[in-house]
Amino acid sequence: MDIGKRIRKLRENRGIEQLELAKMIGISQSKMNKIESGFQKRIEPEILVDLSETLNATVDYLVGNSDQPHLTKEETFDEFINDPELKRWHRELPKTPEEDLRKLRKMWEIMQEDKD
Repeated sequence: MDIGKRIRKLRENRGIEQLELAKMIGISQSKMNKIESGFQKRIEPEILVDLSETLNATVDYLVGNSDQPHLTKEETFDEFINDPELKRWHRELPKTPEEDLRKLRKMWEIMQEDKD
């Protein structure tokens, strides 16, 4: 399946009109139509990224490098643990006031209770 058909299928599965998707990613409906119909062969990387985020699918899926539209749990977790913001937060944790650390510990305990 080519990129245009994949985009159309995802859009339709989400109940989004072509004009609505075009507006969501900041392009004209005419351009969106050309993409979906396969008339436009080259799609700018930023448009691909916007489409993947808006349609909740990977760029790899859109361009045909994967048959899985969504990230696997392992990929999602890997992205999470390698997120620079998480690493920054972890470095800052020791500087956190004791009261906030107690709250954080309580939240952790509640999360663990939910697993049981």
